[in-house]
Amino acid sequence: MFDWFSRQVGTGSTGLQKMQTEFGEMLDAGCHAFDIASDTFLSGTDPEAIRDDLFKTDKRINRAERQIRREIVVHASVHGTTDFPACLVLMSIVKDAERLGDYAKNIFDLAELAPRAPDGEDRDALVGLRDRICRLMTACHRIFDAGQKEEATALIVETKEIEDFCDEKVRALIREPGPSNMALTYVLAYRYFKRVVSHVRNIASSVVQPVHKLDFTSKITKREG
Repeated sequence: MFDWFSRQVGTGSTGLQKMQTEFGEMLDAGCHAFDIASDTFLSGTDPEAIRDDLFKTDKRINRAERQIRREIVVHASVHGTTDFPACLVLMSIVKDAERLGDYAKNIFDLAELAPRAPDGEDRDALVGLRDRICRLMTACHRIFDAGQKEEATALIVETKEIEDFCDEKVRALIREPGPSNMALTYVLAYRYFKRVVSHVRNIASSVVQPVHKLDFTSKITKREG
């Protein structure tokens, strides 16, 4: 799919170029929101210190989503079927980018509600996940802009590994006898981290999958190269 999309952008379609740039800015904002929210949750610092930054960032993401959607409608009306597949791709993945801000807010809520800051093995695991996810979010922007298929495949595989790890942790925590409030906190944290990485995977799928297979990556099971 992305080869076609890149050719359309490369032919001088300024509308698509503008939307691609705006989409990249959404990804950067989503990465920032996730980073500061997860850092606050994991460090146990006062959530009020980032509240304004986080919610302003989320509003910026939401405005960008609406702007891109408006531009898609106008662009498709002018160019008709010529750029229609590219418009469908953007319409799909812009929602994934918007959801990054939503899950950052969920993590922020968790920081406010948690009985204490995470500690022990789960804190170490979540810190490691946070670092990996931030790296993948940054890489996703680069991979999308450049249409790097092998890198997108590797990213998709890594996100699946993270999803499986989060599922394993959730199952283990739920099976604990008489789970504590912190165990419930960890369950929610793993679920939110998993959902963030799932949306990153969906965006990366646009580089390697045709329009009708966006978000469906079950057959991508190994890194290329």
